[in-house]
Amino acid sequence: MLRILALAVLRFAALPIAALPTSAQQAVPKNDTPITLQEIMADPAWMGRFPKRAYWAPNSKTVYYFRTNPHDDEPDLHSIELENRTARRINEWDRGSASAPRGVYDRARKRRLEVRNDDLFLLDLESNTEIQLTRTSAREASPQFLLDGDRISFRRDRRPFIRNLATGLESEAAIFKFEEDPAAEEPTLDHLEEQQARLFDVLKTRKERRELASEREHSSRDMDSTRVPQPWYLEPGDRQSGFSLSPDGTRLFLRTAKDTPSSEQVDQMPKFVTESSWVESVDVRPHVGLANPWSERLMVLDIETRERVDLDLSALPGIFNKHQPWREASETESADENPTPKPVYVIENRWSPDGKELVIMLRSLDNKDRWLARLDQATGAVQPIHHLHDEAWIGWRFNELGWFKNSSGIWFTSEESGYSQLYCWTIEDNSVRPMTSGSFEIDQVELSPDGTALYFRANHKDPGIHEVCRFPLPDGPFEALTDLGGRTSGKLSPDGSMLLLTSSTALAPPELFLQAAEVGATAKQLTDSQSPDFKARSWVEPQFIRIPSENGPDIHARLYEPTEASDTPRPVVAFVHGSGYLQNAHRGWSGYFREFMFHSFLVQAGYVVIDIDYRASAGYGRDWRTAIYRQMGKPELDDYFDALDWLVTNRSVDYERIGIYGGSYGGFLALMALFKQPGAFACGAALRPVTDWSHYNHGYTSNILNTPQDDPEAYRLSSPIEFAADLEDPLLICHGMLDDNVLVKDSIRLAQRLIELEKENFELALYPVEGHAFREPSSWLDEYRRIFKLFETHLK
Repeated sequence: MLRILALAVLRFAALPIAALPTSAQQAVPKNDTPITLQEIMADPAWMGRFPKRAYWAPNSKTVYYFRTNPHDDEPDLHSIELENRTARRINEWDRGSASAPRGVYDRARKRRLEVRNDDLFLLDLESNTEIQLTRTSAREASPQFLLDGDRISFRRDRRPFIRNLATGLESEAAIFKFEEDPAAEEPTLDHLEEQQARLFDVLKTRKERRELASEREHSSRDMDSTRVPQPWYLEPGDRQSGFSLSPDGTRLFLRTAKDTPSSEQVDQMPKFVTESSWVESVDVRPHVGLANPWSERLMVLDIETRERVDLDLSALPGIFNKHQPWREASETESADENPTPKPVYVIENRWSPDGKELVIMLRSLDNKDRWLARLDQATGAVQPIHHLHDEAWIGWRFNELGWFKNSSGIWFTSEESGYSQLYCWTIEDNSVRPMTSGSFEIDQVELSPDGTALYFRANHKDPGIHEVCRFPLPDGPFEALTDLGGRTSGKLSPDGSMLLLTSSTALAPPELFLQAAEVGATAKQLTDSQSPDFKARSWVEPQFIRIPSENGPDIHARLYEPTEASDTPRPVVAFVHGSGYLQNAHRGWSGYFREFMFHSFLVQAGYVVIDIDYRASAGYGRDWRTAIYRQMGKPELDDYFDALDWLVTNRSVDYERIGIYGGSYGGFLALMALFKQPGAFACGAALRPVTDWSHYNHGYTSNILNTPQDDPEAYRLSSPIEFAADLEDPLLICHGMLDDNVLVKDSIRLAQRLIELEKENFELALYPVEGHAFREPSSWLDEYRRIFKLFETHLK
């Protein structure tokens, strides 16, 4: 054991700390040696170990952040003392005493509750001391101070607990049992049971004694405050899906849903290269439309009076509207004398700081409606605050919500205007009003500690530039705080005076900056994490361009091209980002950092590379996001052809020598490009592609295409496998066999379809130990060697 500990000390002592920027720093000499695929696809540690998940210590004098560990998958924790800019790595044996990323404060902000390694800690901020409250094998979470200040509540393994800080007594606030109440009315006896009771007095007497004992036990629990409370008997076959205890500890908002039966059919993922040498199979997920539908049952339990109030959602606008406009009216609209409300689930719920009000954010299972509602706790009636309806789908972002510090009302984000903006509702006026407006998006909203302002991220200057901004309450105005020009997000210090920023540019990965939380303040860099080797490279800086579109607003893109002139038009590679709803033509560091380096490699080899934020991408508002509704693969390709037309007109490129590649959603679009526009692209590479949307998951796909049972035409028009017969151009398909997101069977089914169609110009490369995102440098290298060979063969 001592030897292992000594080795750990030596190993961790050898780890470099990110250098802090100083005026004495020397510029790194540039390395003009051509970059190689081996370097690009190597373990990314060679680039540097960049800060992530940065957060403040409660004293506002120290910041923490994580960095990847080159030896294993567990990230290292680091800290910087702001007074003297001292940086250090937190040793493994000190991790338990380091502040946690999140915590909750009491009303005076003199104490803080944190969760570390699933245990609770109480910090006294005045004396700078802390007490570990729990050390258990259970998982404790969601602590909060109750209004009396003497008690806290928390979850332990999905059960609600209350702890008295003075006495240390822990009590279970409520016990849930999903079964029939044994004290309910007498069950009906069948004829044999009735005969037994009539003929045998001893059975009758024993039963009466058991019932009396049970009644006595029940009364004892009610009268004896030292006993655990009576269980709440809830609908058999249900399960708990969430709860929230009121700040006074007397009421509990409970969500339940039908328990998913084990018989639900799910896909299988075989593992062929295993430690055991045997083929192992893993359950993955059901297909879209085949998952067991579920809806939440909502109720409030009064812990003191033992009263249950079920929520009545009938007042929510549109709750009974099940119209499906893509279907014939005769199919969907029929008279219903007893309509049932749409199935819903809770996105968020928040008790007011004074504990008097509960606000709930709900979403319909058909993805078309989102409601904000206030609960009448006496009657269970839900009073609408705000209704957002979308004929396509409600976005899964921009669902942020919080109370003002004085409990007078709430703030929330909504795409009602077409862009995510801030709105507020007050109890006094019982009305909603916009706080901000504009053709830009707001997210990452945070209320200042003193409750006087909202801080958030916005791309108000340009869709690709994200800065930290502020809205002073109650009436503003909107204020931009940072001006770093790339992609910046921030966290306000616990004392409200400083911003801890994570910022990047197209050529510089994320670093930490510190800035006063004031308009016009200057951000000062805290970390400098790039390795000398990475700094020395002359990466191709993308040009950020706007391309006119025939279908609406301009298309934002990154363009990579050689600086030297060429006697002949150059070949073009079109890169397609994944996820669909993702932004990549922003001014910050791309999550596709290997692809960014590969694009520099391609430019080095004489190619022009175009990377657009096609319709469906994030950052451009609701209409851009939902343009693909029921027609995935069409608007996106229209945007690519607009971009390619612009390139031919404005740059010296060859329309006959264009290749396309991308992964995941990008792989799907590469397939649609080759299948639906044969001859338009000289070749294409589809990496981990969705080939048939009816085989993808429910949560993502049902938003955009509804379900294949309700809307089969949308699936037929959007699935590449349906158009495989039109393949004419060379195609490379690459897929990890351990991909539990887009299953490898997508590519295998497509390969079989192409074989039956007698296609000769496709290649399938499978990677036995890789998932959706590759991990091994050897796999990355093999994949991109194949892609480069494809381009060199067919575009040169």
